[in-house]
Amino acid sequence: MERAGSGKRFLLKGPLKTPVLSEVFSSLASAAFLMERERAPKQKLFPLPARSKVPRPPETVRQGKESNKYMGRRTLYGTVIVTYRCNAHCNMCDCFRDPTRPEEEITLEDIKKLPEMAFTNITGGEPFIRQDIPDIVRELYKKSDRIVISTNGYFTDRIIALCREFPKVGIRISIEGLQETNDAIRGIPDGFNRGYTTLKTLVEMKHPDVGFGMTVQDMNCEDLVPLYHIANDMGMEFATATLHNSFYFRKTDNKIDDKYKVAQNFEKLINELLRSRSPKKWFRAYFNHGLINYIYGNKRLLPCDMSKDAFFIDPFCDVIPCNGMEKKAVMGNLRDQSWDELWNSKQAQEVRACAKNCDRNCWMIGSASPAMHKYIWVPGWWVIRHKFLKGGKYSLQENKFIDGK
Repeated sequence: MERAGSGKRFLLKGPLKTPVLSEVFSSLASAAFLMERERAPKQKLFPLPARSKVPRPPETVRQGKESNKYMGRRTLYGTVIVTYRCNAHCNMCDCFRDPTRPEEEITLEDIKKLPEMAFTNITGGEPFIRQDIPDIVRELYKKSDRIVISTNGYFTDRIIALCREFPKVGIRISIEGLQETNDAIRGIPDGFNRGYTTLKTLVEMKHPDVGFGMTVQDMNCEDLVPLYHIANDMGMEFATATLHNSFYFRKTDNKIDDKYKVAQNFEKLINELLRSRSPKKWFRAYFNHGLINYIYGNKRLLPCDMSKDAFFIDPFCDVIPCNGMEKKAVMGNLRDQSWDELWNSKQAQEVRACAKNCDRNCWMIGSASPAMHKYIWVPGWWVIRHKFLKGGKYSLQENKFIDGK
């Protein structure tokens, strides 16, 4: 296999040596072919573009038109923030200081107006504070292929009951480190044990889609790889994030002081992921590489298409591009408009223009995951290079912006 100059095709010489490599190339080729048909004609397949030159979606989609066509294929990624009430007092999120009132939160009738989606994340606040979460999940399953709920895992009985009713729903429990570190960061007495008990119970009942996530910072970065091993030993997903400041988190002072130390721990995690036999983990390695890039204040590895391919809706039914902006940018309110009216409105177009020019360079799973699927050849080539051409090894020193402490 050789890589020609930028913008040229991959050239494959001889048979692929392993079934896994063949599977990766097959997946990349299929994804690229499908997206090739949706882009302008005569555009080359498998380009390796510079970051600023990644191909864009069709003009009609960029302008917010033909939304029904694309929603009909269930391509949208949606995040439903069902409440800002929360029983945790996390050091990186102050939403608990300004909770919503139950009577003003998004209702089932509001949720019925949402479009069809390929993926839906239910989050908060703490979603399981709401007693009607089963009703919300039931309604969302009518219009979404996959649902994952982000939670702190405290309400074990409610979570287990929901998973018995909906055996395919995904559960991601936030655990910010080993016991002492987690409880200090999240501000919930015995929070680690409550979350871990929920996770363990879900694993014992063989729930198929369960894992936990960690927001990495100075205080917990040394627990990153140990927590990954716990997740791996239990057969669970392991998601990562890092500190962000935005209207959603109600924070402006989140920061990482020792960037190099945090990056070193991400480097260890990336190498653990690359050593695995799971293609999904190899792509997670790329996502974590993106977190290092973000920590050092660099431009995103991939374009952000929030408000085009993905959206958030908050407890007040305001539809917004994402949760990473400094100020809330509202595309419209679903209580006042139909989805098509909102999505194609002048106000929505103005917000898309604002999002297009956003310079915050966030790297959160809500915006990075849709981009990784859309521009699959970019993380795909990174995976091929590091997993196969570099023998499953990644080094911080590959990055020109890394200069040690």
